[in-house]
Amino acid sequence: MNILLLVAALLIILAGAEAFTNALEHLGDRLGISEGVTGSIFAAVGTALPETMVPVVAVFAATSGQPAHLGEEVGVGAILGAPMMLSTLTLFMMALFVSPQRGWRGALNPEPTGLRRDLGWFLTAFGLSTIALFVPHHVTLARIGIALMLVTLYFLYVMVTLRASAALVAEGHGTEAGHALYLSKTGLPTKMQVILIQLAIGLGMIVFGANLFVDGIEGLSHWLGISALILSLLVVPIATELPEKINSILWVRRRKDTLAFGNITGALVFQGSRLSG
Repeated sequence: MNILLLVAALLIILAGAEAFTNALEHLGDRLGISEGVTGSIFAAVGTALPETMVPVVAVFAATSGQPAHLGEEVGVGAILGAPMMLSTLTLFMMALFVSPQRGWRGALNPEPTGLRRDLGWFLTAFGLSTIALFVPHHVTLARIGIALMLVTLYFLYVMVTLRASAALVAEGHGTEAGHALYLSKTGLPTKMQVILIQLAIGLGMIVFGANLFVDGIEGLSHWLGISALILSLLVVPIATELPEKINSILWVRRRKDTLAFGNITGALVFQGSRLSG
């Protein structure tokens, strides 16, 4: 039963993330912003929502009557496991799936300034997040200070990325929506209001699926007799990182390397700063 619950939750999360990301691409196209902004901010946040919502829901569940240690273990496992999965398995899968098209000696060519920017901000944010793990719970001021630093850091990152957008668009790195808006297939026009409605629908599905996923992980840890932390480190990232994996593989096969890498590196920055904060 727990496994069926996990599968159902995963399908809901993936469907919600797909709807959310599709709407974000159209939003980026309509706003006339660069692929770097769409990949590193819009698409990254959209596809990072599954692994973001799982630890958030888990931590809040721990404060609402469920065993505190289980919620904390699921939350910490998802936070630490997600960046590890993105920076290892996801990049490998991108290279693996594009190798028949470009060969093993072929090159991946993301826009370099955005890639360096994202990785630099991620290393800074994740370093602060790692320090926060070792701060005792009773040292409240220090924990609040680090959280505020992480929130501020992500805000500055967004500002820097947006500032670089105009120059990148001028160089031919503007965003183009790859697929029609899903709600437009029902006869609705592709207007800003419809795009925002699809964003809200996708977010609602992700939150609902994350609740089911946390319940399934906790039940499965009891059934198997395995620590929820270990199960979260292994299972949660593999499941919730699927949107990033799938989208980046599709983009890199279409030779949209900037979007493919931005989706990953932008998610790393988001997870290392906003999620940990």
